[in-house]
Amino acid sequence: MKTSENFRINSPKVVHEMIDGEVVIVNLERGDYYSLVKAGAEIWEGLTKGISRVDIMENMVQRYDASRENIETAIDDLIEKLELEELIIIEKTDESIPLNTTNNQSETKANTEKLSFEIPTLQKYTDMEELLALDPIHEVDEMGWPNAKQDL
Repeated sequence: MKTSENFRINSPKVVHEMIDGEVVIVNLERGDYYSLVKAGAEIWEGLTKGISRVDIMENMVQRYDASRENIETAIDDLIEKLELEELIIIEKTDESIPLNTTNNQSETKANTEKLSFEIPTLQKYTDMEELLALDPIHEVDEMGWPNAKQDL
């Protein structure tokens, strides 16, 4: 029996949305938000769909002009950062039948020119933290939300 990893979004404290090829991820508990584009957005989408790390890597090797080692390192580094930021949860399971969720996209891309590979970067923004943490009922002044009470 082989050990595999399943990935899931750390719901309900994490929400995400794909907008014009960019994934925007919000940690509602901590008030941080994140951005992933290009290869990073593809990796995120694969993780959210339950595609295995191996299948994500195979798809990316077919699509991008980079060595297998560079792509594998980039995927592993991004997954590690996503876990450290508590955006995903990794569950190790024993599997007897491998789940092959590779789509046919790699087959159609094999005959076309490969895309340039950029190492995915998880952009983190913390400027919404105070705004999201603000209690809109109790911690406002007469001006209303989002104006915080000023302690004098």
